[in-house]
Amino acid sequence: MYKRIVRAKVRSTFERINGGDYMPMVNGLAPSFEYRFHGDHALGGRRTSKHAMIRWWERAFRLLPGARFDIQDIVVDGGPWRTRVAVRSKVSGELPGGARYENTVFQFLTLAWGRVTSVDTIEDLQVLERALRIVADAGDPEALAAPITG
Repeated sequence: MYKRIVRAKVRSTFERINGGDYMPMVNGLAPSFEYRFHGDHALGGRRTSKHAMIRWWERAFRLLPGARFDIQDIVVDGGPWRTRVAVRSKVSGELPGGARYENTVFQFLTLAWGRVTSVDTIEDLQVLERALRIVADAGDPEALAAPITG
């Protein structure tokens, strides 16, 4: 039953993100957490504060507006004191000039008593960096900015 609840919560959070509301994700973070998006690019880096996460989501929505996550798999293991979650999703959206962004995202989360203590996000960096280059070439230099940290 617990694992079913966690899967439903993860799906619900991604549905809210698809609707433009990232705060359920931010509010689900534990007081002490680490969010790491692998790679040295505008969306990469390590964040440990909710303020940095909000700035990151704001940037992500500016750079990839309309990006949507289609959840493929959610695997949950462990009990409420230490829950591990693996999510595989497809992310897609329109890029400037009519190009399309499509990638596979893997997220590995650890929760303690329902709060997220760590997230590792991994996707095909060549595909993501090409998309960010398209955004930059269309006039948005933030697509090539340093990662948001903090």
